[in-house]
Amino acid sequence: MPDLHCLFEYDAWANREVVGHLRQMNAPQRALAIMAHIIGAEWLWLGRIHGEGNPAPVWPDLSLDECETQMKELVPLWQQVLSADEPRRNINYTNSKGERWSSKVDDVLMQVIIHGAYHRGQIATIVRDAGVTPAYTDYSHCIRQGFID
Repeated sequence: MPDLHCLFEYDAWANREVVGHLRQMNAPQRALAIMAHIIGAEWLWLGRIHGEGNPAPVWPDLSLDECETQMKELVPLWQQVLSADEPRRNINYTNSKGERWSSKVDDVLMQVIIHGAYHRGQIATIVRDAGVTPAYTDYSHCIRQGFID
């Protein structure tokens, strides 16, 4: 069973693959908006884990260059969270509807991974609808290519 470190390595790799692929084509605006949303949601959850009261925008307006830069910034920050070894710690936060919630850190980490995969699937559909083969971001492909030990 892959651990969360491995899944976050996969997530970072898959995000890089998608951004690189979008860079090679005339990226549909909706695909770029969804990629920016993946990044915005990661910043939002990271802020919640750290107890920051001012949430990051969940639908930021980012260029491909900004997506790439922010993805690189997120990688070491997630590694710090994973190394803190507080997976069962509860975090309290308010969602975008103003509702108060409490979640365990490891549940939030799994949410980030699943959320990214879900939206990368949407991007793949948009890219395919534009007549282009989407980036190949399957977990098994990442492993076979040697991007994760």
